[in-house]
Amino acid sequence: MATLLLRLAGPMQAWGTTSRFDERDSGLEPSKSGVLGLICAALGRDRSLPVDDLAALRMAVRVDREGLLMRDYQTAIGVMQASGKPALRRPVVSPRFYVSDAVFLVGLEGERPLLETLQSALRNPVWPLTLGRKAMFPSLPVWLPEGVQDEDLITVLARWPRMASSRHEHKGMAVRLMIEDPSEGAVRLDQPIAPFSERRFGPRFVKPEVIHVPDQIEA
Repeated sequence: MATLLLRLAGPMQAWGTTSRFDERDSGLEPSKSGVLGLICAALGRDRSLPVDDLAALRMAVRVDREGLLMRDYQTAIGVMQASGKPALRRPVVSPRFYVSDAVFLVGLEGERPLLETLQSALRNPVWPLTLGRKAMFPSLPVWLPEGVQDEDLITVLARWPRMASSRHEHKGMAVRLMIEDPSEGAVRLDQPIAPFSERRFGPRFVKPEVIHVPDQIEA
């Protein structure tokens, strides 16, 4: 097995998994569906095409800098009503949550040939890469030099230098690590089970841990 690393850093990121109707949520770390959607954009893979090869990858997220959960005030037209018809003339308030100033190191574990293909696509994406929503662009490149490593997911994330300094209140503290597990942990409904155009997602287990990582910052 090998591991592909992605750096997700930006002033605004949104990783919702339970959004319905007028409210759009965001988790405190990237969702698997969101990360795989970003990769599909890099590959130029249409939303109607299968993503089984990507969904089979095991994912973990290291939170190098915790984001601040914020709410954006927006209005929207065309929101679906209980009647099943869109409200075309009546604007509604649509709360949009996002995390501000967060930095994540995401690892995907799988076979090296596939991961090298993904690394190449991230370096030269077909479509623009965004962090959960179309208006939220990364402030640093998503791909990392030598981002494909011939080691397992946890080993790579435990030794890789930090992507950013922590907030003042978190100085000297361990960082959170969210690890996909086959049978234990909290349930996340962000596992793609069909092409993205069908919006069908199944459950997966995610176990939280904390680890100490090298203090130096990866450029």
